Amino acid sequence: MSRWCACLTADDPAGQVAAMGGRPVPTRAGRHALGLLDGPGAAAGPYRVGDVYAIGEVTLHNAPELRARLGADGLPGDCSDGELLLRAYVRFGTAGLAAADGMFALAIAEGDELVLVRDHMGARTLFHARTGTGERAAWAASTSLRALQRHPALETGLHLPAVRSFLTFAYLPGRETLLRGVHEVLPGRCVRLRPDGSTVEETYWEPAEVTDERPAAEHARELRELLESATARRLPAAEPVGVLLSGGVDSSLVTALAAKLHDQAVRSYSISFGHDAPNELAYSGLVAAHCHTEHQVLTVPGEAVAARLPETVALLDSPVGDPLTVPNLMLAEAVAADGMSVVLNGEGGDPVFGGPKNLPMLIHELHREEAGVDSRARAYVDSYRKCHADLPVLLTPGVLAELAQAPPVTELLAPYLTQGRMTGLLNQLLHTNLRTKGAHHILTKVERITASQGLEGRAPLFDRAVVDHAFRVPARLKLAGTDEKWILKEAVRDLLPPTIVDRPKSGMRVPVQQWLDGPLRELGHDLLLGRSARARGLFREDTIRSWLRREGTLLPRQGGKLWLVLTLELWLRSFDVGA
Repeated sequence: MSRWCACLTADDPAGQVAAMGGRPVPTRAGRHALGLLDGPGAAAGPYRVGDVYAIGEVTLHNAPELRARLGADGLPGDCSDGELLLRAYVRFGTAGLAAADGMFALAIAEGDELVLVRDHMGARTLFHARTGTGERAAWAASTSLRALQRHPALETGLHLPAVRSFLTFAYLPGRETLLRGVHEVLPGRCVRLRPDGSTVEETYWEPAEVTDERPAAEHARELRELLESATARRLPAAEPVGVLLSGGVDSSLVTALAAKLHDQAVRSYSISFGHDAPNELAYSGLVAAHCHTEHQVLTVPGEAVAARLPETVALLDSPVGDPLTVPNLMLAEAVAADGMSVVLNGEGGDPVFGGPKNLPMLIHELHREEAGVDSRARAYVDSYRKCHADLPVLLTPGVLAELAQAPPVTELLAPYLTQGRMTGLLNQLLHTNLRTKGAHHILTKVERITASQGLEGRAPLFDRAVVDHAFRVPARLKLAGTDEKWILKEAVRDLLPPTIVDRPKSGMRVPVQQWLDGPLRELGHDLLLGRSARARGLFREDTIRSWLRREGTLLPRQGGKLWLVLTLELWLRSFDVGA
C-alpha cells in the first residue's frame, strides 16, 4: 500500500522525486520521473504501453467491460487495473478514461508532457504545483499533499482564500488548497503539464441533463438494475464485506443489496455516542435484522474523540470539518480488525438524488428579489450555516485586509448554478453538490480514512452509471413535493421495511458541544488560544473566547463553528503551515 509522486523537469527528475520521499521507478530516460511513496494507499507501477509510462492508484469496477472494449486477445492475462486504464487511454484517448468506472489517480509520462488523470467522481485526490523559476522551473505532482510540501524548490505558505473557503463550507470545494501554489485536479479531468509551464485541462466526463419523460415505474426499474449492478461490481470476490449502516435509507439500501447479491458474509457496523446522546440504533438494528447481517455497534466516547482527533485530521490532505471523522476512523479499524478489505457505504444519495439541502434553496428561489447567479450562489453559501457570516468578527483585521481583493467564494459555485449543462434548478443544485461536497468532502474523507487501515471504501450510489441516470430522471420524481429522493426510495421499496423507506431524513446528531464542554475542553483552549494560534494570526482571540463561553446567539451554534476552527488549527499544525 502506498501513494505516488511525479516530476517533469530537465534538472535531475529522479532526484526531485527522491526529495519528495519517493522511490523512483524505472521509466525511459527523459524529463519525467515517477515514484512510489511509503504510506497508506493503493499506488502501483510503473505501467508501460509502448513509450508511454504511468504510475497510479487505480481500482476499476468495470474491468471486464474495459477489457472487452480493448479486445482481450491483445492483453496480457495478468493485466492490472492500472495497466488496463493506461491501455484504454493510449488506445482511445480521453474517451478511454470516460469508459472506465472506478477510483483512480494516474500520472502518465507521455512525450514531453506529464498527464494527470483523476476519476469521474473524485474518490482519489491528486495535486500539482509549479516549482522553481526560469531554467530550473519544473512540475511536481502527487496523490499526497505532504509529499509535494517536501519538494525543496516549492516555496509555499498559507493560502488565505482557502482558509475563508474552509470556514464557509467545512471543506475546500475546488482547485484551491491551503498551500499557496498547490492545486488540486478536479474530478473527471485530464490535466496536461508542459515543460514551458503551461497547462491544458480536458474534461473527459461531466454529468449531463437529459430529458427522459418515461413513466416513473420505468425510471425506478432501470435505477434498481443500475443499483444492483453498481453494488455487485463493488463486492469483493470470495471474502466477506463490511457495510457502514446508519439506519438512513441510503446506507440501508446498500446493506440490503449487498446481502441480496453477495455470496459471502455481510457484516454491518453502526456507531453510538453513548446512552445520553441521540442515536438511530433502532433503525440500523431493524435493517440489520431484516437483512440478516452480522451486526456490530461501536460506542465512541468523547474521550476517544479528544485523544484521536489530531491523528485523524493529519490523515487528510485537505481538512474536513466533519465531527464524524474520528468515529469514521474507529469504524474503519473495526472493519479491518475483522479481516475485511472492502467496506461499502451509502454516501451519495443526497447529492445525487435530491437530499434535504435543496429545499431551502428552492424556497429562496421562489421569494428572492434579486435575479442572477450571484444571488443564488450567496443563498447556497448561507444555507451551509458554517462560519461565513462570522468572518468579519472571526478573522483578524490583517487577514480581512488581505482577503479584500480575493475573488468571492461564490465564484466557486457559479459554474454549476448557471444555466448550461443543467437547465432546471434542482439539477443545478445536485450538480453543485456532486462536484463540491461530493468530490471534496464525502469521497476524499472516506478514501483517506479507510486507506489508513488498508481498506477500500466503496460507494455504489456514486457509481457513474447511477449518476448519469439520476440526471435523466425528471426533477419531479427526485423531489416529489417535499418527499426527497422519491425515485430512489421507489427503486428499493421492496427491499426494506416501510419504516426505513418512508421516514424523514434526520441525519446523525453528533454531540459536538458536549465534547467541547467536556473531554475536548482542554485541547480546544490550548489550541485556539495558545502561542501557535496567536503567532499564526488568523483568528480574533475575543471571538474565540466568546464562543468557548457559548455567548453571542439566542440559539447557541458555537459548537459547530468551534469545531471548524479547531479542525483547521490541528491541520495547519500537522502540516506545519505558519502565518
